Amino acid sequence: MGHLGVQYAKAAGFETIAVTHSEDKQELAYKLGADSVVTDGKELSEEGGGADVILATSNSYKATADSLKGLRPDGRLILMGVSATEPLTLSPELLFKRGRIIGSTQNGREHLHEALDYAAKGKVRVMTEIFPLEEISNAYDKVANGSVRFRAVIKPIK
Repeated sequence: MGHLGVQYAKAAGFETIAVTHSEDKQELAYKLGADSVVTDGKELSEEGGGADVILATSNSYKATADSLKGLRPDGRLILMGVSATEPLTLSPELLFKRGRIIGSTQNGREHLHEALDYAAKGKVRVMTEIFPLEEISNAYDKVANGSVRFRAVIKPIK
């Protein structure tokens, strides 16, 4: 679950369904604005015929591929999460559904004003895991292996 993705989708007025395998993230997803939470793509498909858009923020391609089971015909997968340790394997089902994969690490400038406006109005809040400067190598390791919970921030020495 991308904590920012859930908040932005809700702020933009979309019906927002979070997909997470982690039970501890389900309650958080609701607090962030998810209308419902499912554990996999099959359940997502059963929720209402499938998703128009799946925003894949996970660094697990296995989880991303699983979520594709919940894509509706002519749906789009926005791939934002990247894995350096596993290949992205897609099912032929994506072809039969006429699905599209769109790679994106960020939007263009035209969307920046809207995104910042949501944040200024308090509709979107970045959640962070703060590390003191002396733990910078620990922070780096956590980011590199994908185990940082939200966003890693280094607190400078005063």
